Amino acid sequence: MIKKMVLIILSLALVLVLAGCASPTTTPTPAPTPTPPPVSPVPSPSPTPSPATTAPPGYVNPEMVSSSEVTFRNESFDIKAYLSKPKSAGSFPGLIIIHENRGLTPHIQDVARRFANQGYVALAPDLLSRLGGTGKFPTTEEAVAAIGTLSTSGVISDLNAAFAYLQSLPEVRKDSIGVIGYCWGGGNSLLFATRNSNLSAAVVYYGPNPANIADVANITAPVLGIYGEEDNRISMNVPALAEAMKRYNKPFEYKMYAGAAHAFFNDTGTRYHPEAAAAAWPITLTFLQEHLKKQ
Repeated sequence: MIKKMVLIILSLALVLVLAGCASPTTTPTPAPTPTPPPVSPVPSPSPTPSPATTAPPGYVNPEMVSSSEVTFRNESFDIKAYLSKPKSAGSFPGLIIIHENRGLTPHIQDVARRFANQGYVALAPDLLSRLGGTGKFPTTEEAVAAIGTLSTSGVISDLNAAFAYLQSLPEVRKDSIGVIGYCWGGGNSLLFATRNSNLSAAVVYYGPNPANIADVANITAPVLGIYGEEDNRISMNVPALAEAMKRYNKPFEYKMYAGAAHAFFNDTGTRYHPEAAAAAWPITLTFLQEHLKKQ
């Protein structure tokens, strides 16, 4: 009897031990998550055109172009400039190239070479020369701030000195000199045309109108304007310029490029628009050909 009782007690203990090891609840093994079908990527919206992925307009054959840094005197200042011209012998029209509000940059020097490759003696003056030159300012922001301190009279005086320097070069046709400017330089290209009656042509790339629009009455050279439709700050005033040029019977034509913003020709900048730049380049060359290479 005693053995039987012992066996019963041992059996009950074993049951209790097994019950204590079991989990209070049993978690079922989760069913595997089905793999979703592949999703085709949604195309991202086209970004603002940025530094060139294709060659910018205006191929330069290095065997055809000679470039150098030059200096000429104006008032009490040494004006630095970048000069690019054809290597071939002969006489050529002269072209003053006015830089953007960042000073004389490698991009503007490249533009000078492009025009030299087209048969122009291109001079890009550094209009920060009165303040020591573009190289004195280590950042773009500092150069822009310095540009803002320049006086209009000083800028025009330096441009007249650039004009005289081109006339002094034996390979330049003295009666066939034009001006082209970009951004800040575009505004000064137009303004210079109101102050220098010896210019043969003026091209304005997205530059502002003169502060006094009536100054266009003094223009004697034909003018070409190149603008971006998205450059509202500038393009909104183009009709007023066209109306004033018509009122004073001045030759003026302009092109407005859809989808292009300010500085769209600058292939080193974030607003470069390759299609608009490519379209504007031959129009610019045709205009200069007509008015500077007519002889």
